[in-house]
Amino acid sequence: MSEDNHMLAVRERINELAAKAKLPAGLTEEELVERKALRAEFLENFRASFRSQVEMLQVFDKDGKEVTPDKVKDIQRDKGLRDN
Repeated sequence: MSEDNHMLAVRERINELAAKAKLPAGLTEEELVERKALRAEFLENFRASFRSQVEMLQVFDKDGKEVTPDKVKDIQRDKGLRDN
C-alpha cells in the first residue's frame, strides 16, 4: 500500500471511529486505544508533510527580491537544496 493510500485509510478509519463515538454505545476500550494511535500517526504524517513543504518554499516580495526567512534558508542549505 502506498503512503497516500495508507494515510487515506487511516483518515477513513478515524472518521469511522468518530462517527461511532457519537452513538449511544460509544467506543470500546480497544477502539479508544486505536483512535489515539491513529490520530498520533495522522498528525505525525501531517506535520512531516507540512514541514517538507515549508522547507522547499522560497518567498519573493513584489519587486522580485527573495525574502525567504533565514531559518528556512539555513534548513535548505543543510539539506543541500540551496547553494547560496
